[in-house]
This record gives sequence, structure tokens and C-alpha cells, in this order.
Amino acid sequence: MSWMKGDLLSKTRRLVGGLATREPVWLKAMEASPPHVFPRSNGKIKKIVLPEDVYVRKFANKHPGTKIDDPVKISAFVPDPARVYGCRVLELKEHGINEDDAMSVANMEYLSERKEMKKAYKRLKELAKMQDKDPPPKPYPSAKKALMTQEKKSAKDRFQTPSVRRLVNQLKTEKDVLLQDKTGSANLDNWIEE
Repeated sequence: MSWMKGDLLSKTRRLVGGLATREPVWLKAMEASPPHVFPRSNGKIKKIVLPEDVYVRKFANKHPGTKIDDPVKISAFVPDPARVYGCRVLELKEHGINEDDAMSVANMEYLSERKEMKKAYKRLKELAKMQDKDPPPKPYPSAKKALMTQEKKSAKDRFQTPSVRRLVNQLKTEKDVLLQDKTGSANLDNWIEE
């Protein structure tokens, strides 16, 4: 079906040339200034690869607890620690440091920053406890714990919505009716046997 290939202008030219349709009013104007044709991918979409992606993967393998599973956090203004690590390694390599040393320096910087954040959080917890207030949220929460709290919230919310509550109550009443029918028929069966 070669007549189906092409854009609107080429298809219309073929139809008019083959006397399948008469020439539209807009054809000459469109031939004078044809629309822009965007390149097609032909089904081969190139994967976007950033220069620091190699180091981001190495960081994720080294520190699996820092992986981000929340799609909202990926688009945040503050980059994740793995991306900061990868950019820092590239920056150190630009200054002439070899790759292994750059990775170890960036790793030490990450660990020291994390240690400082934990110390600061510990101090904030102590201050909150002295003032009888709730402690602030953790600076580096565990990815597993974050997912578990989201699941707990959704599990609790599941039973609080009115439509789900009605459905649960309806299922309970149906179950009670079935149990009553079973016990009633069992009594009849016993009565017949006696």
C-alpha cells in the first residue's frame, strides 16, 4: 500500500494525479509553503544516557539503601545522593584525578555528609525531647521504611472510604446469611436422621 505512505501533501498529490479526487482549493497554497516535516524515529528510540550514569549505577550498587522508588522525588529540585556522587566524580576527574581516587573521595564526602546529617538529627531530637515536642523527620529515611509507611497508610485508608465500608458490610451480611443457612440445613439433616 504505497499510496498510504507520506504526509498529507504527498498523499493528496497522488490522489489528484491518479484522478481519484479533484484538486482541493488549499493544495496550491500548501505546495507554495509546505508544512514542516519532523524526522521519524523508525521505531529505534535512543536511550538517554548522561555521563554520570556509570557512577550513579556504581553508587547504587555500593549503597542499595539510597535507591529512590518514589517517582515524585525523582523530579525534585534536590538531586538524589547517587546523582550528586556521579557529578562529583566527573568534576574530580576534570581536575586531573584518576577514576578510582575520584570515586573514593566522592564516597568519603557522601559518608561524611551523611554522618553530619545524622549527628544534626540526633541533636535536633534531643532538643525536641527537652522542649516536649515531636522530633523532626529523618534526613535520610530508609527506602524500605518509606514504602512500608505508604503501604500502611493505603491499607488504613482502604477501610475508611464509605464505598469500601458499604461493600465490606454487605459481604459480612452475606457471609452471616450463608452461615445461618448452613447451620439451619445441618439441623434439618440431623432431625431427619433421628
